[in-house]
Amino acid sequence: MSETISRADFLKAVAFNADGLVPVIAQDAKSGAVLMLAWMSHEALEKTLATGAVTYWSRSRKSLWTKGETSGHTQKLMEAYIDCDGDALLLKVDQAGPACHTGEAVCFYRKLV
Repeated sequence: MSETISRADFLKAVAFNADGLVPVIAQDAKSGAVLMLAWMSHEALEKTLATGAVTYWSRSRKSLWTKGETSGHTQKLMEAYIDCDGDALLLKVDQAGPACHTGEAVCFYRKLV
């Protein structure tokens, strides 16, 4: 069972780490497949909630990165969840195209044998 909270309370509840980031799992809203893990800053989260276009913080580029801005493989926010401690987010998204930069459908495509 899930609890519904306001956008303001959601933003207040996020416990960003010392670098000002929070880990985010993106999950396909239709299939339930886990697509990827990325990071969000407060600004990225606010932009995502305001626009519905999922925006992350690129640790390598040190800038905001809206998923699909170069590849066209966008993510549209369908639902957002925060874990019990506030230190991780789960976004259910409508994924267009592959989620992984390698071209794989999901980033978790390698399995331990």
